Amino acid sequence: MWLPKLESDDQPRYLALVDAIASAIARGELRSGDRLPPQRRLAWALGLNPSTAMQAYREAARRHLVGGEVGRGTYVLASSREASLFRLKTPEAYPELVDLSTNLPVLDPDDDDMQRSMAALCATGELAGLQGYPSARSLQRGQLAVSGWLRSRALEIPPQQVMLCAGAQQGVFAALIGLCEPGEPVLVEALTSPGIKAAGRQLRLPLHGVAMDAFGILPDDLDRLARATSARVAVLTPCMQNPTAVSMDTQRREAVAAVARRRGLLIIEDDIYGALGDEPPLAATLPERTLLISSLSKTVAPGLRLGFIAGPDEWLSRIDPERQATSWALSTLCLQIGCEWLEDGTAARRLAWQREQMTRRWRLAQKLLGSASSNASPHLWLELADDQRLPVLCRDAGIEAAAAAVFAVGHGAPNALRLSLTAAPSLAILKARLESLALRIAASNR
Repeated sequence: MWLPKLESDDQPRYLALVDAIASAIARGELRSGDRLPPQRRLAWALGLNPSTAMQAYREAARRHLVGGEVGRGTYVLASSREASLFRLKTPEAYPELVDLSTNLPVLDPDDDDMQRSMAALCATGELAGLQGYPSARSLQRGQLAVSGWLRSRALEIPPQQVMLCAGAQQGVFAALIGLCEPGEPVLVEALTSPGIKAAGRQLRLPLHGVAMDAFGILPDDLDRLARATSARVAVLTPCMQNPTAVSMDTQRREAVAAVARRRGLLIIEDDIYGALGDEPPLAATLPERTLLISSLSKTVAPGLRLGFIAGPDEWLSRIDPERQATSWALSTLCLQIGCEWLEDGTAARRLAWQREQMTRRWRLAQKLLGSASSNASPHLWLELADDQRLPVLCRDAGIEAAAAAVFAVGHGAPNALRLSLTAAPSLAILKARLESLALRIAASNR
């Protein structure tokens, strides 16, 4: 029988038990499909009231860590690692914690761009006309605006090779549906985005993790896995990789492109953070075999649900032959405001502001904690010795972070955490929490 050791702290016992379940899953001690002990039996073994164990199991189920069926018991869910990142937070349980577990852009408290745009639409009487579905003319306008936006990324992609969608996650999902058959192997980074893992699981596409170093995936391992699995598609994040924050240099991009050409791989490039840096996307090196997918969420405004898929027409036609399925989910209002901001320079101004804020926070984090990445990034990958309990150190420092197991493809996740620097409410709050964490890490090294 699995029997946890509950930490002796000030939190309620039921929450301590939930944390123990989550930690056991992250370590691989509890695996998908494992059955947890009956509530009463576990309560007796731990010296708890049965109602405490019942409350803990309910909370673990609410966080999508476990699921239960009457007469069968309680089991660990297959999606529990990724779900732990997106679960509804319980601020009343840990009111002192600053949530750095989810990648969010910096929000400007003095921002009035949306208010200004909405006021202009009301004043001109255009708002009432934005309640329908996107028109052919508005979609063409969006394609043209995105084509111009991509020029700053060293990409010359004509508007007709741009497909609009309601966000990058929808774009990746649509690309995988259109390009892959259920059960077909897909290559990804060994540490990859939870959204990509979720898409693979939902579409029944087995993911194979390619080994990485300080410059991204290893071309030799990409070649080996492409040969061994006969995979036709790879989903990669070459710029500001999530979670490691590394970016491919020119030499690595060229080596990866050479493997893709030799093995006939199509690259789905998740470029959601790319505009925040100076590196060109892989699509600039491998235009004939790359679909670039991104949105304005991480760079301009998270609530402006305007995404896009850009690349060769032969691949776009396989994703959405009628060019309607992806754009059908677009909000006409978001499309209208997004086009205005891309055209009048508002989007470029907001991107520059976001880059400045990101760089300030990254430099602070690098100074206090160090960084494996030499380029500024919205998130920091913190890897320590195996005997250091990173989640505990972070929790003691008032930080909630994302554990490496959330991102690992397969087993063997490193002892690491991802800290989303831009998610902190302010630079001052981030500084105070990172200083506290740095002191605790230094103390644990002694």
